[in-house]
Amino acid sequence: MSTNDPQPPVERVEALYAELVQHYGGGDQRELRAAAKILLVALAKFREHGGPQWATLLDEYVDILKRDPQRFQRMLESNRATTPDELLA
Repeated sequence: MSTNDPQPPVERVEALYAELVQHYGGGDQRELRAAAKILLVALAKFREHGGPQWATLLDEYVDILKRDPQRFQRMLESNRATTPDELLA
């Protein structure tokens, strides 16, 4: 995907997810398998670029998702920005 792509990053990831789901066709748990692929890559990048406290930050995100799903949804929605200056979370 080019840097001139007008689609915000979250939408690009969601498009990749949809493409992966299609890749699995009628397979069993294709949505879960597609999500797992994206999660594996994300975790590897999180660890690689997250610094020494990457696991703590990851735990914070997971905790927010478990305890306050509405807040997590707001965080996700705020990351639908089209430019880095628009990001809130």
